[in-house]
Amino acid sequence: MDNNTQNFNTFWSGQVPFVASFAVQQLRLWVSSNPWFTGQPYNDWFDLPRETLDSLQSDYQAQWAGLGQQLLTGQPFTFDDRRFASGNWSTPLFGSLAAFYLLNAGFLLKLLDELPIKDKKPRQRLLYLVEQAIAAGAPSNFLASNPDALQRVVDTRGGSLLTGLLHLASDLQEGKMRQCDSGAFKVGEDLASTPGEVVFENALFQLIQYHPQTETQYQRPVFIVPPSINKYYILDLRPDNSMVRHLLQQGHPVFLMSWRNFDQAHAGTTWDDLIENGIIKGLQVTREISGQQRLNCVGFCIGGTLLSSALAVLAARGDKAIASVSLLTTFLDYLDTGPIDIFVDEQLVAHRERTIGGIDGPIGLFKGEDMGNTFSLLRPNDLWWNYNVDKYLKGQKPNALDLLFWNNDSTNLPGPMYCWYLRHTYLQNDLKSGELDCCGVKLDLRAIDAPAYILATHDDHIVPWKSAYASTDLLSGTKRFVLGASGHIAGVINPPAREKRHYWTNDHLTQEPDTWFNNAEQHSGSWWNDWFTWLAEHAGEREASVPSAGNAQYPALEPAPGRYVMQ
Repeated sequence: MDNNTQNFNTFWSGQVPFVASFAVQQLRLWVSSNPWFTGQPYNDWFDLPRETLDSLQSDYQAQWAGLGQQLLTGQPFTFDDRRFASGNWSTPLFGSLAAFYLLNAGFLLKLLDELPIKDKKPRQRLLYLVEQAIAAGAPSNFLASNPDALQRVVDTRGGSLLTGLLHLASDLQEGKMRQCDSGAFKVGEDLASTPGEVVFENALFQLIQYHPQTETQYQRPVFIVPPSINKYYILDLRPDNSMVRHLLQQGHPVFLMSWRNFDQAHAGTTWDDLIENGIIKGLQVTREISGQQRLNCVGFCIGGTLLSSALAVLAARGDKAIASVSLLTTFLDYLDTGPIDIFVDEQLVAHRERTIGGIDGPIGLFKGEDMGNTFSLLRPNDLWWNYNVDKYLKGQKPNALDLLFWNNDSTNLPGPMYCWYLRHTYLQNDLKSGELDCCGVKLDLRAIDAPAYILATHDDHIVPWKSAYASTDLLSGTKRFVLGASGHIAGVINPPAREKRHYWTNDHLTQEPDTWFNNAEQHSGSWWNDWFTWLAEHAGEREASVPSAGNAQYPALEPAPGRYVMQ
């Protein structure tokens, strides 16, 4: 070991022991000033045993000394982290910045893991705040400490800086950080292009009836309720990955609701309005046009929650004539809401009720951009800071991905509807109670007595799969539960031709989801084929397709995708 290395290690052996205690003190100060932790007995959280602090400090010092020696001897740095994957990060200057950043980040996360915080939500909140700070503080996020961005400035003779500023100005003007360029696709041409007609509309939605794509079709239509968050065309992207088009090619007549993007004129819309004047009305019109009373109903995400609520209301009124119900990554039992749970408490919900919900206050809108940003920040390195680096520091145009384009096409929710939903699902989880009043009856999900296909996705951070599995206890008909690979969107939109991912099935439903999974069979490819087989069993006989849309009472109003999706 040379003299420089010995001097370096000697110096830091006298300086580093305070690091763990200092970090604990800073966390304590941070928590004490954060309203998220008001009323919490947070002082006890930081009473770490001396031996734990000594162990953390010892590990930190050893790693720090090792990195210091690597820096002093000029050894190149290598990283598994994709933020620092390029060769530009191997140099002593930039490599040491990244290496010491990762060391400090890892140390903080280890420290958090040791804190004796007994309650789950405070621990999750503190971890979220620290992870946000860690993600924001990465040297890759700043021009002066990002060698890739600096190299691009040189290569483009400063052009990347100008382009980055233009990207930033455009996003500021639009009020959101776009993950896909606004001109990358055009709805109605590149996306949502499956031929059909709008056959009904009211203040809440348009109903689209799609043209058949086979000579014969099943008797019973598929009636689809998409999420009221973002636009419906997540189910009708490009021709090769459009669920709507695939259903048509299987021979299913398809009717789909297209929710309007709510503005201030419709800000007073309630949960009951969406059930009564939205889904129940859409069901009625579909029945009258098709001549079929029994429909195969499909709901995606919150669309499945709304659909199930509507079917429960109809059942309470004596109408149980449903052929089947398919729930795709849908909450009915909000027993575990995943990372989003950290934001929800009585204080937040009451604030929303006062500010936009019309309870002792004004009626307003919950902005789609706010929800989009919240979900993106749940995965800050994958859905936030990487786009800031690529767009603003490097001046690069984001990739043209249809899923990301749809993700940025957010919609607003009416304040009263949103507040009712937030309180009775995420906060109180009493949608499943059978005691809530909805549209003049008691909302009892167990009154839905129809065959059910329940899809969850293994890596879903919006609807954790075990919560989706809990729906098997709430519905009264026969049930098939299928678990797809990947996450909330990519796991659902997975056409068979791509031969990507896999899924699990197990015909024996058990009380515990882990038991179900441990005995499940894994299949390669898309879950769509399994669903198509199941759906055909409930679709009735095949008959000659009817090329015209609507009927005398409900004539075609305009071609799909209609006006509402453009708002």
